Amino acid sequence: MWRPDPDRAARSRVGRLLAAFGFAPDPAGYAALHRLSVAEPERFWPTVLADLGLSWRAPFERVLDASAGPAWPRWFPGGRINACENAVDRWLPSRGDAIAVAWEGDDGERRDWTLARLASEVDGAARALSELGVVAGDRVALFLPMVPEAAAALLAVVRIGAIAVPCFSGYGAEAVATRLADSEAKVVVTADGFFRRGAAVAMKAIADRAIELAGTDVRGVLVVPRLGGRSAGADVPWREGRDGWWPAVGEAQASSPSARIAPVATAADDPALVMYTSGTTGRPKGVVATHGGFPLKIATDMAYCFDVEAGDRMLWVTDLGWVMGPWEILGTLTLGASMVLFEGVPDHPRPDRLWEMVERHRVTHLGVAPTVVRALREKGDEWVRSHDLSSLRVLGSSGEPWNPEPYAWFANVVGGGRCPVVNYSGGTEIGGGIVGCTMLHPLKPCAFSVPILGVDADVFDEHGRPVREAVGELVVKAPWPGMTRGFWKDPERYEETYWSRWPGVWVHGDWARIDADGLWTIEGRSDDTIKIAGKRLGPAEVESLLVAHPGVVEAAAIEVPHPVKGGALVCFVVLQGGVAASEPLRGELSRRVVDGLGKAMKPETVKFARELPKTRNAKIMRRLIRSAYLGRGAAGAGDVSALDNPTALDAILAAT
Repeated sequence: MWRPDPDRAARSRVGRLLAAFGFAPDPAGYAALHRLSVAEPERFWPTVLADLGLSWRAPFERVLDASAGPAWPRWFPGGRINACENAVDRWLPSRGDAIAVAWEGDDGERRDWTLARLASEVDGAARALSELGVVAGDRVALFLPMVPEAAAALLAVVRIGAIAVPCFSGYGAEAVATRLADSEAKVVVTADGFFRRGAAVAMKAIADRAIELAGTDVRGVLVVPRLGGRSAGADVPWREGRDGWWPAVGEAQASSPSARIAPVATAADDPALVMYTSGTTGRPKGVVATHGGFPLKIATDMAYCFDVEAGDRMLWVTDLGWVMGPWEILGTLTLGASMVLFEGVPDHPRPDRLWEMVERHRVTHLGVAPTVVRALREKGDEWVRSHDLSSLRVLGSSGEPWNPEPYAWFANVVGGGRCPVVNYSGGTEIGGGIVGCTMLHPLKPCAFSVPILGVDADVFDEHGRPVREAVGELVVKAPWPGMTRGFWKDPERYEETYWSRWPGVWVHGDWARIDADGLWTIEGRSDDTIKIAGKRLGPAEVESLLVAHPGVVEAAAIEVPHPVKGGALVCFVVLQGGVAASEPLRGELSRRVVDGLGKAMKPETVKFARELPKTRNAKIMRRLIRSAYLGRGAAGAGDVSALDNPTALDAILAAT
């Protein structure tokens, strides 16, 4: 699909890192460096830290202390660091006047913040939090849309040594309340509201109701004035003595050194964020990210997989409440790059909104979930081709498995066949990626080229042995910087979830396959496993066959109980606009699965649905589809707080 140019490979960040270790900038050199990175962390990570330019308030005594076991490593013990200082302060002398945050609202409003302006906003927020009594170790919930203040709020919390608790901007009061109560947040940073598809969404009222439901001692609420500003305060629900507006910062203050708030020298393994992820049980998991390992992991992946350099501009379609939101903010700034944030959705007010932003802001790195590509592909090539996308250098994707046709469209129509698609998979608990792609490796559609540096990944069969050219469990065989420091207030659940199956091995919960060429694919969540007539496979294998049909936009495959075979395959498809559901089409889609996977995998039924239930970062919630199909409803599907489109439940029930 794409082959690296040798000169570009040598000039890339990963190529230069290989040279620093004495390896050639090619796949063989990468393999050698990867072996070193997992076998000799004491040698590998100091060189990476120097290459990334990260500075320490106090030097670490050693790289890794694994005496408490692989589930509880201490990375960089004795070291003191501040992620905000590395993301902002160190770049101010050279890049203070450069745009750090470019933002576009759903209503067309635009704002550009220089790095100096961002630093001033961070200091203003840090001062306001401190005045509310927030000290190092306190939790601050961030219930915000993707506005520039979201980046400033995250950095301010990190700067004063507190712990950020990002919440998805589309949550209802109950979901936010769960996170406030579990984290015991002292302060909430929210907005009066935001715009989505032209409609105003009142956010402050949801935050107020969440605080009431949580029943915890929230001492202060900072409100970003997005909908109408302070002049519209009369229209915003308000509690005197507790609520206050986001501190106003003028451009004149943006370069004032006297207004700076000193960064706290946090320990490398102190908690920096608690990020809640959905689980198959009814209770979300509070993933603990550290001040040292989490930013280092992000910067490593962004530099050596995505080749982000100082001065680049990244636009990733995400939300602050998903790991890719903090990932984008901390990663771009730590590497001296800029972020492009936007409010709303990629296809409103017109189907070319995303491509228009790429052109206007000269975006170099564009990241999406495959579902976004499937949806925009349906709008037609002309919306893409009407814009100059020549600034793009790298395309990125994460969140779910690809299907070949949308992948090819993304690479060829959006990327013009010249941009590598850096496929990237890991998760919140990982702090970034397990597997990815680089500027050194040729790309196969939908695949990942390599395990990421520092991550000792493998694929195991059901007996805990490495397996090739077959679907198995994605595992990591040794600790790595960036991994979660357990679940918030629930260490036993953390150990049970990831470390209980095989001694010393992290079992990630994804099905994966390493093919004959040594390339990796993710086949879906292992709790989405399909096993029929003794054959086990991930849903992506079935879904790719269905999406390859020109009339299908997206698909979901689930296993349901069967009295004879034990399990049966049921498929849900969303059709292209103008394509009518029919029995002949149902039969044609069923035959595609049979032709691709054999008669044993013939679907019990193929159903046509208006939409599929998804999270805001576009992951299809198959367990919710299965629960609805089996008549158990949302209550039987575990945690559904991440569901972005509740109407999809009705669509599944109404599927024909």
